[in-house]
Amino acid sequence: MLRAFQEGDWRDLYAYYSDPECTRYTVGKPLSEAGTWQVLAAMTGHWQMRGYGPYAVVERNTGRVLGPVGLWYPLGWPEPEIKWALARDYWGRGYAVEAARAVRRMAGEMLPEIRLISLIQVDNRASIALAERMGALFEKTLPFRDRVWRLYRHQR
Repeated sequence: MLRAFQEGDWRDLYAYYSDPECTRYTVGKPLSEAGTWQVLAAMTGHWQMRGYGPYAVVERNTGRVLGPVGLWYPLGWPEPEIKWALARDYWGRGYAVEAARAVRRMAGEMLPEIRLISLIQVDNRASIALAERMGALFEKTLPFRDRVWRLYRHQR
């Protein structure tokens, strides 16, 4: 289930943001509880500033927030993207691709003027596989924030 973030979601998000393996390709390092709260505030603020943003992915049976999936276009980002980031306990279960496909459908209906990408570090094989599974096409490699990234273009 996708929904807007709530303040208390930082507790579940901390499972992702405190894990070095999870954050390796995103924020680059594990975050503290306060750092996790700040990321949550930034994602909530993204909605206020852009009119779209990441959703909380919620497991229906438990009510736990698994991580964020949604649209992301902060200052300095090359283009609007579909982002996904789930806690390690939920990897490989199909949650990310299901949520990302739902976000892409919503964006196509509600924001048809936006062309979406996924910006993925070159050695993040799992995210590359997910982008390709969604039908996104590799467009180019580019330097960004002191790393090398692959830009995948989502089809309309």
